[in-house]
Amino acid sequence: DFFYEVEGKIVTEDRGAGNVDIGGNPSAEGGDDDGGVDEDANKVSGCNIVLASKMQPTQFDKKSYQVYLKDYMKALKAKITETKGQEAADAFAKKAQTCVKEVLGNFKNYDFYLGESQNPDGHVALLDYREDGITPYMLFFKDGIKEEKY
Repeated sequence: DFFYEVEGKIVTEDRGAGNVDIGGNPSAEGGDDDGGVDEDANKVSGCNIVLASKMQPTQFDKKSYQVYLKDYMKALKAKITETKGQEAADAFAKKAQTCVKEVLGNFKNYDFYLGESQNPDGHVALLDYREDGITPYMLFFKDGIKEEKY
């Protein structure tokens, strides 16, 4: 109700795929066909949501995250007031108190991610794992997501 919860999976991507070397022919020049590139060096493993969205990890201690949340929730409430009215903003604020307490109660479980731009005032997504310890899922504040049409 307050978050979008998106389940992901751990994947390994080959970031070297698609790179084109426009140099000479290494085999004709007596070099290795792979140009001496370590194939594993181009592979990146992680949550598919993080990799596909080019999210960047960020760090918080509990106190700094509380400060961030206070400012972020204030900004979201102002935006909701502007777009949906005071009643919706008041309902958001009430729900935010409960959800923020839950997030802070599980603070040690989360990894934090910013968008590719790394805007420190932007939305910080939360990454946690299901009880199996293998399946990742991410939490995004619903009111912090803006729909974009392509």
